[in-house]
Amino acid sequence: MNNSIRIARARTVTIAVAVFMLALTGCASSSSDSSHDSQSLDAAISGSQRSDRARARDVYRHPKETLQFFDLGSAQTVLEIAPGGGWYTDILAPYLRDAGRLYEAQYLSTSADLAAEDNATDAAYRRKLADNPAVYGKVVVGTLHAGQFMGFDAHERFDRVLTFRNIHNWIKDGQIDANLRAFYGALKHGGELGVEEHRARAGASVQQMIDSGYVTEAYVIEHAQAVGFRLVARSEINANAKDTKDYPHGVWSLPPTYEGGDVDRARYAAIGESDRMTLRFVKP
Repeated sequence: MNNSIRIARARTVTIAVAVFMLALTGCASSSSDSSHDSQSLDAAISGSQRSDRARARDVYRHPKETLQFFDLGSAQTVLEIAPGGGWYTDILAPYLRDAGRLYEAQYLSTSADLAAEDNATDAAYRRKLADNPAVYGKVVVGTLHAGQFMGFDAHERFDRVLTFRNIHNWIKDGQIDANLRAFYGALKHGGELGVEEHRARAGASVQQMIDSGYVTEAYVIEHAQAVGFRLVARSEINANAKDTKDYPHGVWSLPPTYEGGDVDRARYAAIGESDRMTLRFVKP
């Protein structure tokens, strides 16, 4: 074998080894980042900004597992839709504070009957954030009304759009498709929509969904796909086999609402919170 062939082979081996070591370094870095993100999420969930009342819901809402299923990362730009009183904001804000960015869009109904309630919720939420700038000072707050975001530029800005237990309200308000189009426009290409929602029995009518607060998975998937989303995965993280979905006040009979007051309260407490779908969609 002449020297030129030996040298060529030696170079080939050297390059192969270098590529292999680089791949190993990348895997180690990815594993390290994942571990750090997991620890950061644990810290956010256990943080003092969360009340005991909020923590009591963890057993039903599985925040760590849910957010990990949504492939959330601490350096992402995230938009949460309709945060209400801020149950998930309490986790997302500290988790994203250092390397990422959190935007919040309170939902303002198109129904005159609900507008005052929505405005009151929005005002209380903003006061909560203003009262603790160390935790919430970097959160950007806007609104979503009639399929339009106000308060910030949402065009293809976000890595993740997340919403928890809100779809039924938008069906009732006639805004489900307008909102899904808004979410699609707000995501970067390759960005993902995470949905958690009370799950109806297959075949439930739209009116039954409105009356009960439970929505079929097929309905959510159909309407998300109609605006361009592709279903990536579904999870049973928030499933509850005890939920029979046949209560006089619909899903609001269950905790934490207990709309029926003390009537059958012990029964509903034993059931726990609703059976829920947990879905991930991607914007191609």
